[in-house]
Amino acid sequence: MLIKKIKQLILIFSFIYIPYTSMAWGMLGHRIVGEIADSYLSPKAKAAVKNILGEESMAMASNWADFIKSEASYNYISSWHYINFKDGLSEADMKNYLAVDTLTDAYTKINFLVTQLKNKKLEKEKKLMYLRLLIHIVGDVHQPMHVSREEDQGGNKIYVLWFNQKSNLHSIWDSNLIDDQKLSFTEYTKAINHSTAAQRAEMQKQPISHWMYDSYSIAQKLYKEINQPDQKLSYRYIYDHLQTANDQLLKGGVHLAGLLNQIFG
Repeated sequence: MLIKKIKQLILIFSFIYIPYTSMAWGMLGHRIVGEIADSYLSPKAKAAVKNILGEESMAMASNWADFIKSEASYNYISSWHYINFKDGLSEADMKNYLAVDTLTDAYTKINFLVTQLKNKKLEKEKKLMYLRLLIHIVGDVHQPMHVSREEDQGGNKIYVLWFNQKSNLHSIWDSNLIDDQKLSFTEYTKAINHSTAAQRAEMQKQPISHWMYDSYSIAQKLYKEINQPDQKLSYRYIYDHLQTANDQLLKGGVHLAGLLNQIFG
């Protein structure tokens, strides 16, 4: 009983103190993706999600997969958050690779979670865990540095100066670009959640491999822009890249809604 209480306290502590740099999109970005997705759920999917999450919103559920990094028993899901590719792939190359992918990565685990959540006999505890994971990992694969190189750990070893503070390319895209806008996740969602029904329908036709190729293509460009150690990034970088980050957040939410509508429709 005492050990269980200690683990609960550690988990609660992690909600408050885990740094944003360890999380794809950071807390804010993941909540934006969850909030956008919630706005496009079908009535049937909304009811199913509510039945699983209870009073927890999709926005708040979106960070659970990062919060549990403090609990060693969940270490096995660490590789579910990303997928690695070598440079220079065409979209056809990526599709061919993913068609036979058997590694434990974001692609295989999104497909696993979708299959599991379609199982009406799945026990409630697993439904809750798998839905939280799906919300999070769909967000992850829209963060370009989560669909990038293994050798530099998705940009974690590409060191830069962000407004003269030590950082790295991964962290810039996880949180700095978004957090520096100084908006709450609801304010941010309201600012970027603009698309037509036709645009959403087109996005939701796209296979998961296409989402990944989009992110990968962005990552390839981002790598090429960093040409020296401790390169200084600041307002110009925000000007050049914020719209791309916002587009990826919007796509993440729309794609997630489409996936949940398919699962629970």
